Amino acid sequence: MALDVLRGQTIAGMIIVNTPGSWEYVWEPLRHAEWNGLTPTDMVFPSFMFAMGMAMYISLRKFNFTLDGRLLRKILKRTAAIFLVGTALNVFANCAYGLSYSESGDTSQALSEALERIRTLGVLQRLALCYGIGGIIVTSVNHRHLPKLIAALLVGYAILLFAGNGFVYGPENILSVVDCNVLGIDHIYNDHQIDPEGVLSTIPAIAHVLTGFCFGKICIENKDMSVRLNKLFVAGSMCLLAGLLLQYVCPINKKVWSPTFVLTTCGLAALVLSLLLWHIDANGNKRGMRVWNVIGVNPLACYILSDIVAVGFDTIRIADRTIHDIVYQSVATITGDNAHCSFIYALIVLTIVWGIADVLYRRNIYIKL
Repeated sequence: MALDVLRGQTIAGMIIVNTPGSWEYVWEPLRHAEWNGLTPTDMVFPSFMFAMGMAMYISLRKFNFTLDGRLLRKILKRTAAIFLVGTALNVFANCAYGLSYSESGDTSQALSEALERIRTLGVLQRLALCYGIGGIIVTSVNHRHLPKLIAALLVGYAILLFAGNGFVYGPENILSVVDCNVLGIDHIYNDHQIDPEGVLSTIPAIAHVLTGFCFGKICIENKDMSVRLNKLFVAGSMCLLAGLLLQYVCPINKKVWSPTFVLTTCGLAALVLSLLLWHIDANGNKRGMRVWNVIGVNPLACYILSDIVAVGFDTIRIADRTIHDIVYQSVATITGDNAHCSFIYALIVLTIVWGIADVLYRRNIYIKL
């Protein structure tokens, strides 16, 4: 249950961060770091990836971590499904916004222009690639070698960053160069021509999921709760300390997914999980946890739903006003046009998603990709 609660908290955080009423008014803790550094918002997505790595240990354990034809097909099928859903969401958003805000009034032209700017990668695509590659690794490599492999991936990526202007916030960054040449500038999230879910930064993201897998191994193999908590807390603290100390050499940076970002966020996620395990499993305090568990048992479905709701609110018009404008302005009449109003709007979107998730939860419906 602790893992489901952690996933529920991260998805809820992602929804709040991604759907403010106005991007002009956002509380600072709900903004990503502009470049180097770490904010509470920067913790959300990596915590979910950490949880995904832990869930991989649980789900692949029943296959005895042995890669055969059946398991390979299962891994590839799920990878393709998540990737395609992510692509479909990008297509849906581009087309919806293109049609809604087209100035020409030409539907075919608006759709054509929207389809020419489809982003290739994104949050779900990153999850898909990390699950697929990570799943193949953990079912074909001896688990004793995983820490060495994680270290090799992070050290190799650090060398790549230092050698290729990886901490330059601009088009000369090697991540930008690769993304623009491989994907095309029209198909990336263009933040100074740097895509936070780009091609090369998938390397440390895979190490991120593998780290979560190793923490899952700690949790499942140690049946005694005190031993489990001690090992989880110590390992998490070591990751966090290593990330914080090494940031003076290799900055913590989400947009390039730096090795110190991996260490710091994995460490923090492990500590949060240890607290949840202590509170829920060790002490049996489940009161109030259902609010997170409802989302945590259907995390990807809730994330996808939030994206659809947000785009629908932004593009569906009622009497020449979008649903977004109607809701936001209604709240603004009470709170004023400010960060409070923007936050309440995000909570409204989250509440809608939670309500639908609660219906699924009550009916024991679990949507798995």
